[in-house]
Amino acid sequence: MVKKNNPTKQETLVVTKRDAWRAWLEKNHDKKREIWLVFYKKHTGRPSLPYEEAVEEALCFGWIDSLVKRVDDERYMQKFSPRKRNSTWSALNKKRVQKMIKQGRMTEAGLQAIEGGKQTGSWHALDNVDGLRKIPPDLAKAMSADTEAARYFKTLTPTAIKQFLWWIESAKREETRKKRIAMTVSLASRGKTLSDHYYGR
Repeated sequence: MVKKNNPTKQETLVVTKRDAWRAWLEKNHDKKREIWLVFYKKHTGRPSLPYEEAVEEALCFGWIDSLVKRVDDERYMQKFSPRKRNSTWSALNKKRVQKMIKQGRMTEAGLQAIEGGKQTGSWHALDNVDGLRKIPPDLAKAMSADTEAARYFKTLTPTAIKQFLWWIESAKREETRKKRIAMTVSLASRGKTLSDHYYGR
């Protein structure tokens, strides 16, 4: 169900089934500039479209997820929009598209997005992050100024660390990179991951 008149001012979509999300994408992927999918938080016990399925279907049509916003204590919403040609590709999304291709779910629009990424170089832009074992010098310097943040960061799983590193490395401007580094230190000092920040945990 699409809602245009809502307090957040964005056009939102509430679906609980994968097929319903795919049907919306089939009809709108080449017409809409964005849509905000609404999800219920786990503690509510309300049905929601699984995040992984939402992203997989989006990739099939050349779309991608980005911003997350809180709606209220029970819900959050995430922005989905057509992928830009210079938008970077994470190793996880590369695996997802290969899975969708093998399952026969990938569409021509999705394949064009992949080809566009290879032509612009964005397909390989994050390869250094995916193989990274040490944090970058600017993040290490910021962490060294906060003992609690540095201690917590060392306890994170490789996946959680990679989420932070991808987030930092994907910044297109130096100013944005600095802000994300500062936020990383702030979250770590409070014992939180990037997922905790975005999904309100």
